[in-house]
Amino acid sequence: MRYRRNYQKGGCFFFTVVTAERRPWLAESADVAVLRQAMRRVKKRYPFAIDAIVILPDHLHTVWTLPPHDADFSLRWRLIKGDVARHSRHPKPLWQRRFWEHTIRDADDYAQHLDYIHYNPVKHGYVDTPGAWPYSSFHRAVRQGRYPLDWGHTPPAVSPAIGHE
Repeated sequence: MRYRRNYQKGGCFFFTVVTAERRPWLAESADVAVLRQAMRRVKKRYPFAIDAIVILPDHLHTVWTLPPHDADFSLRWRLIKGDVARHSRHPKPLWQRRFWEHTIRDADDYAQHLDYIHYNPVKHGYVDTPGAWPYSSFHRAVRQGRYPLDWGHTPPAVSPAIGHE
């Protein structure tokens, strides 16, 4: 059976991208910087909004919103992964070949996925609170008024179907 992606122009999507063999090469700030720079380079040529993101040592989760005229998130991921591979000091391959995507359906689905993203470092035992993880959009979300700074001391009510990690 062939997997079919749900391409929607101007769509909002949740992604899970995993490192090859779950190697934790994203554990160092220099490697996270390479990924961030790759995303900036791709965004210049193929715009998209990063609504939320968390980068963990062996995977990342993010929510993107694409421009109204564009649906090609696969191109963006291919370019980001390739750019990181060209600039990384780690042995190849760096990434699993595919990624998992979910089309955000409504405001509740959006909120659930943002909660999942921001709580993920706590879920995996890296930190005690979301605010303690450095590679997350959580602090931006606090500044925007989406969360109080002390959010996440207890697990949020998130659907068990979210994540696919």
